[in-house]
Parts: sequence; structure tokens; C-alpha cells
Amino acid sequence: MVDGDTSREQLLETFRSIDTQTLITMALIFLIAYVLGRVITSLLLKLSEKLSHTGRIKVEVIIPIIKFVIYLIAFYFIFREIFKIFGPEIFLLAGLLGAAIGFGLKDLFSDIVGGLVITFEKPYQIGDKISIGNYFGEVTDIGLRATKLITPDANVVTAPNSLIFKETVASANYGVSEMMVVIDLYIAGESHVETAMKILWEAVVSSKYVYISRERPVVLLHKALPFYTRLRAKAYVNDLRDQFKFESDVHTRAWVEFQKNGIRAPQLHILNIPSIEEKYESEATTRRNLGSNLGPNAGDLKDSR
Repeated sequence: MVDGDTSREQLLETFRSIDTQTLITMALIFLIAYVLGRVITSLLLKLSEKLSHTGRIKVEVIIPIIKFVIYLIAFYFIFREIFKIFGPEIFLLAGLLGAAIGFGLKDLFSDIVGGLVITFEKPYQIGDKISIGNYFGEVTDIGLRATKLITPDANVVTAPNSLIFKETVASANYGVSEMMVVIDLYIAGESHVETAMKILWEAVVSSKYVYISRERPVVLLHKALPFYTRLRAKAYVNDLRDQFKFESDVHTRAWVEFQKNGIRAPQLHILNIPSIEEKYESEATTRRNLGSNLGPNAGDLKDSR
């Protein structure tokens, strides 16, 4: 049995014995896995865009699984090369790697583990619209280290996979193409609510983007508030990408009919904000009153400043 110093010396000697060809082989394995993953992902995404909504979701679901299988096979061949090189010293190397993960690579390791959890547990999938942390958008890619989202403003957000352990994830469609859209309209409190509800109903059910079935009904609600009335429509779109088109379509047609029927938006209540001169006079009056309340000691306080 060798002591710790001897083992470290043997490990260093093994590192020095690694030839360039071995390093190139390991780098090539990783490079091939990366390129293969990117090519397959690109081809499947292009294929999915040509399919129906349901078919697109099914194809996009398998993309992260294929990528992780490719990377797992690549890591198998890389670790096989490492084991050939280090042999019995592999356990000491594993200890050093564990220390490296603990001190410097723990975030990267956490992201990779998060990617595995996302791939096989599926809290969300490619094509879902999710909220995670401060971000909301459609998932376009689940990689080894990060998840990419495209926001409604077309910004691409790269969120580390480890967020899955720290933040709550909300998926608006959870693997299906249909998604509920909530539309709020605010009208003046004295408006005729029944007429407004009827107009909103017709605007929702006649939209070309709405999807209605027994499991996906349209629901209308209204709530009277002190200064206005809120009308809320809950309905589904067949393709989650139609969310904003659906909202815009319903808003436009509903408000056209509202105006025809004398239903108006709540009036803005403007507060009586004093002018600058009035504000100055008010502050001066306050200072004078404060000075008089201080009584004879006011001068002493002034001098002490």
C-alpha cells in the first residue's frame, strides 16, 4: 500500500505520460458529439415546423433526450480513455475531481444535473411557454448546461438549468399545443354589464384563433370594483403561438362594438396636484407655523445649526 504523497506522485507521473494523440482523441469525441447534437436538433426542429401542432410537440419532446444520449455515449468513451490512462489511480483522480467540483465547478455540475432532471422528469419541454425566475417565454432549446427561452419581445434568454432547483416553474401548456389565454377588459362602472358580456362572448367565440371543446370551454366572468368593472374571458387557443394574436383580435373587435353601444373605458381620476407656487407657499406656511410652535427657543435652535 502506498501513502498519500506517493499516490500523488504516481498521479502526476501519469498526467505527464498522456500523449497528444490521446488528448486529441478525447477532444474529437466531444466535438463530434457536440456537432452531431446540433445537427440532429436543427434537422428535427425544421421537421417539426412542417408538422401539425400535435406532431410538432411530439418531435420537440424527443430532442433533449437524443442530445443527452449522444453526450452520455461521448462521456462513456472519454471516461474509458481516462480509465485506460489512470488505471488504479482513477480513484485518486475522482477525489481530485470531486474537490474541483466542490470548489470551482459546482455550478457547472449543478447545471448538468439540472439538465438531466429536466430531460427525464419533464417539468417543461421544448415548445412549452413557461415562467421560471424572472423570465417568461417559449422554450426553444434544452441544452447540457442551459435552457433557452424566447420572450414575447423576441429576446433570447439563456437560463441555467440549475434554476430548476431554486425557482418555481409554471408551464402554461405542459406539453400540449393548446393553451389557456386570459383576457381582461375594463369598462366604466355605470356601463351596461350584460351588453358588454354579450359583446365579449361573441368576440371570443367568433375569433379564428379560439379552440373550444368539452374539455376546453369558454368562461366569462365579471367583477364590479369601486371605479370600474372588470370583464374576464378565459379561452383556449389551438396553438400557443397564437396567444397574442388571439388577445389582439378579441380586444379590437370587442372595443369596436363597445363604442357602438355606448360602453366606454373607465375615466382616469386626476388628483388635484398643487402647482409649484402653491406648493412653495404651503411649505412656507408650514415652516412659519413650526417656528411659532417652537416658541422662544426657536432662535436658539437656529443659532445652534
